[in-house]
Amino acid sequence: MIKIEVKTGKPYTVKIGNGIINNAGEEAKALGLDGRILIISDDNVAALYIEKVKLSFESAGFEVLSFVIPHGEESKSAENLIAILNFAAENALSRTDTFVALGGGVVGDLCGFAAAVYMRGTNFIQLPTTLLAAVDSSVGGKTAIDLDAGKNLAGAFYQPKLVLCDTKTLDTLPDEEFSNGMAEVIKYGMFCNKELLDILTEGNADIEEIIARCVEIKARVVEADEFDKGERMFLNFGHTVAHAVEALSGYKTPHGSAVAIGMAVITKACTAKGVCPSEVLDVLLPLLEKYNLPHVCPYDIEEVYNVTLKDKKNAHGTITLVLPTAKGKSKLEKCDYNKLKEIITLGLK
Repeated sequence: MIKIEVKTGKPYTVKIGNGIINNAGEEAKALGLDGRILIISDDNVAALYIEKVKLSFESAGFEVLSFVIPHGEESKSAENLIAILNFAAENALSRTDTFVALGGGVVGDLCGFAAAVYMRGTNFIQLPTTLLAAVDSSVGGKTAIDLDAGKNLAGAFYQPKLVLCDTKTLDTLPDEEFSNGMAEVIKYGMFCNKELLDILTEGNADIEEIIARCVEIKARVVEADEFDKGERMFLNFGHTVAHAVEALSGYKTPHGSAVAIGMAVITKACTAKGVCPSEVLDVLLPLLEKYNLPHVCPYDIEEVYNVTLKDKKNAHGTITLVLPTAKGKSKLEKCDYNKLKEIITLGLK
């Protein structure tokens, strides 16, 4: 098992290993948690793991409740947030009880936001069951729901007490979902870690090591900028275009696939502008293809541009983009709307 400490304002540990959700109850007990547990999951994940996780907590002496939502991005909604809060209140959960997210990014974001606002904050544990959640969304404390106007527009920064990344849960992932997680893995290599890109290209690391490398990168970034005002923006590489692709598809395009397209669009634009050498694109595109990820945007320039104007990273007529400058290196650049449109235009040509 690998342990990584995340030294935010409220520090916590990320543990990575095979079969570790079987010990979730003992891990919670070791943290000094008591009271009741509310497991929030989706119908796909619950069918596979919720009974096992319930048993783990019950065996450690916890009373366990559960709340299951339909799978999919549509469930990251205000309606489900209120339903979870009402369920917690109806069952008289207190601030000393614990919300547990069992699932992927949608479950983690929704459960974390519920934990952040229920009685102004209760305990929160992440049990990610997808590669994407393990390497990205379960670490760092970003929680959110989607609004009609866009993705993740209501949320809170709220760090978990503990994250357990069980690599055995990845065995049940559909191939497409594993590929979506690899998009976020590639993202880490692209913006700051040449060695990770080399490992992915050569294919000589196991999944536990890959997850640990990504979590270590994210932990250090989040420690330096917990509330997303500077360095943490590097984690958004490819995401401005990705969020537009997701919205234009009616959220039918999975997040990882959208990120893959977003990374390709930005890297093509930077290559065309001479911001980065062509070798960067020559590394990125084969990696996306290797992991069965798309890199061609199906929408036109005006469609993508108009949706990016609603991105939550917009501020006073500018948006901060992550631009690749070399293999495993990038920079942050504030772009006005004219420059944003130029980059989108070059990337979609």
